[in-house]
Amino acid sequence: MKRHTGQDRSVTESWRPATQAVRGGTARSEYGETSEALFLTSGYAYDKASDAAARFAGEQAGMTYSRLQNPTVDMLEQRIALMEGTEAARCMATGMAAMTAALLCQVQQGDHVVAGRAAFGSCRWLTDTLLPKFGIATTIVDGTDPQAWADAIRPETKLFFFETPANPTLDIVDLAAVCGIARDRRIVSVVDNAFATPMLQRPVEFGADVIAHSATKMMDGQGRVLAGAVCGTEDFILNTLLPFTRNTGPTLSAFNAWVVLKGLETLDLRINRQSENALQVARFLETRVPRVLYPGLTSHPQHALAMRQMSAGGTMIALWVDGGRTQAHALLDALELVDISNNLGDSRSLMTHPSSTTHYGVAEAVRAEMGITEGMLRMNVGLEDPRDVIDDLDRALTAAGL
Repeated sequence: MKRHTGQDRSVTESWRPATQAVRGGTARSEYGETSEALFLTSGYAYDKASDAAARFAGEQAGMTYSRLQNPTVDMLEQRIALMEGTEAARCMATGMAAMTAALLCQVQQGDHVVAGRAAFGSCRWLTDTLLPKFGIATTIVDGTDPQAWADAIRPETKLFFFETPANPTLDIVDLAAVCGIARDRRIVSVVDNAFATPMLQRPVEFGADVIAHSATKMMDGQGRVLAGAVCGTEDFILNTLLPFTRNTGPTLSAFNAWVVLKGLETLDLRINRQSENALQVARFLETRVPRVLYPGLTSHPQHALAMRQMSAGGTMIALWVDGGRTQAHALLDALELVDISNNLGDSRSLMTHPSSTTHYGVAEAVRAEMGITEGMLRMNVGLEDPRDVIDDLDRALTAAGL
C-alpha cells in the first residue's frame, strides 16, 4: 500500500538534510499541530466494510493495522528516506531487527552473501550463524579491500553487506568501489550507516542499494528508545521488505517513533558538535595510548577515503592499551565523567570494552581477525565540554598506568 504524508515530495526532496530532519514527512491532523502527533492505536475503523476490503487489497489509501502502518511511524519513515536520499523507508523495533529483515527478505536457501569482517557482534552472528543455518552460504572478507569483494563473488551471490565506519574498529569501506562491483554483477549492496548517519554520509550517492540503521544510536541520540530503519527504492520497500516485515512483525512502536522524530530535529547540531569534540579527544589520546583510530585523524590509514565519503569523522574512537583486559578495565573503572556503557550515539560520552561486551559472543579467533583484542576500547564522544572529557581520560589513564 502506498503511503501518504500530505507533503509534496518534489518540494521536500529539494530541501537539504538539516531541513528534512526537522520537517520531512510531517503530516498534520485537522488540529494543525506543529509537533508531530503521537498516534497510540493498534487498529483503525472503516466507514464501510467495502473500505476495509479495498484497503487490504491495496486499492484504497489508509491504515489497516499498526503492525503495517501507523501515522507517527509513517512520518518517521518518510523523514529518514528523505534524509538518506532514497524513495522509501521502513522502520522497525530495533537496529538488529532492521539488519535481519534487510538480509532475510532478499535471500533463500542456496544463495550466497559476502560480508565485511569488521562488524557489530550481532551482525557477525547473522552472517556467521543464522544465514548458514538456513542454507545461505556466507563469505567474510576484509571490507577495506575492494578486490576481496570481487574475488568472493560466486554465481549464486545475491548480497554484499557491510558497515562503514565499522563497529568497533572504524574500518572504512570504499563505498563507490564496492557498490560499483555489486551493481556490475547485479548484486544488492546493503550498507549499515548507523555510525555516520545521513548527516555525515549518504551511501546511496555512492551507489548503495539498501541502507540500514540502528536509529537507537545517533538518530535518537539521547539513549532513550530502541528503533531501526531500512531505506531503499519504493519497489524494494513495498514488494520485497514489506511482505517479510508484515508477517514477521518487527514493529516499531508509535511512541518510539515519536521520540526518534524529536531526536532527528537536533541530529545535525549534535553529530557535528560531537564530531568536533571527538577530534579533540582523539588528538589527546594519540599522545597517551599506543594506538588510536579515528577517521578524522590523518593517522587513520583510510583518512583520505573517509573524508571523501564523510563530511566529518563522526563520534566514535577506537583505542588500544598494551596491558590487555586488566589494564583496559582499570581505565574504565577509573573514569568519573565518562560512563561505562555498551551503547553509543548518545549525547553523553561512553566507553566500553568490546571483547567482554558487544563482541563477547564472537569467537576469540574471529575477534582477533577483526582486530578486537583484549586491550581494545571503544569510545563514544558526547556533547560535554571536550576539555572535561580529556581531563577525565587523563586521570583514568594515569590511574591505569598509562
